Amino acid sequence: MPSVSPSLAAAMSDAAASVNETLERILPKTDFAERKLFDAMRYGALNGGKRLRPFLVKSAASLFGVSDDCVMRTAAAVECVHCYSLIHDDLPAMDNSDLRRGMPTVHKKYDEATAILAGDALLTIAFEILSDPRTHEDPKVRCNLIAALAKSSGVNGMVGGQMLDLIAETTELDIGAITRLQRMKTGELIAFSAEAGAILGKASVQHHNALRAYAHDLGLAFQIIDDLLDAEGTEEETGKSVGRDAKAGKATFVTILGAERARSQAKLLSQQAVHHLSVFDGRAKFLEDVASFVVDRKG
Repeated sequence: MPSVSPSLAAAMSDAAASVNETLERILPKTDFAERKLFDAMRYGALNGGKRLRPFLVKSAASLFGVSDDCVMRTAAAVECVHCYSLIHDDLPAMDNSDLRRGMPTVHKKYDEATAILAGDALLTIAFEILSDPRTHEDPKVRCNLIAALAKSSGVNGMVGGQMLDLIAETTELDIGAITRLQRMKTGELIAFSAEAGAILGKASVQHHNALRAYAHDLGLAFQIIDDLLDAEGTEEETGKSVGRDAKAGKATFVTILGAERARSQAKLLSQQAVHHLSVFDGRAKFLEDVASFVVDRKG
């Protein structure tokens, strides 16, 4: 991890290991005829990744003393939704990518129909996880988690943003439209990840809003860097196909602002994200540090 303090690197590694263990335990296995689907789900969810969203869940929840079991089940649910979105995003009908996390994409490893079903199954199991009393003893908290995740991943969030992303291949968008697209496609699920910690901890409105504002700025900075990596990075660095936006003729932050201004905007958003955390009086150090990591990353 470039430009990451040893303490942040260790914390991110620990969060990744914890969510991997939780996913390994929760994701189903079978010897029945539909085993191929189960294997594809596990392949799509367990083969690496930064696990940024689980890290945000864990770091935000730590501010409110939430138990590890509640945290990691919620983090696993978020990661299931994220992995489902990657599986579908890589399909020929979407980005048509062959490589993800340095390995063949799910539809290349298996086939397109299996990839669609694996994504569907990961999405639905996320809500199964959140609805389980083991995720939180308070049913109101569980309902709030389910509602917030549904909103952030649905038509007013990630899925709606993906539709706008497809429209961007044939329609010229201005910077305002691209910002809205990316806030929906990437930012809303990142925002939920931080917000989930506040929901689990039954946080005050002030703390809840601070985490959501932080994550919205963080998510937009993350996507700008993604655009830069797609334009300037290599498959070896990123672990995925690059140059997709240019090939599709898609307007991005980079094509509109230029690389230098886009990078400056990402840094500004990172600084704004950190400012939102001032209400925690220095107790959100890992969340502050990850805002720098997002803009300095190479993959």
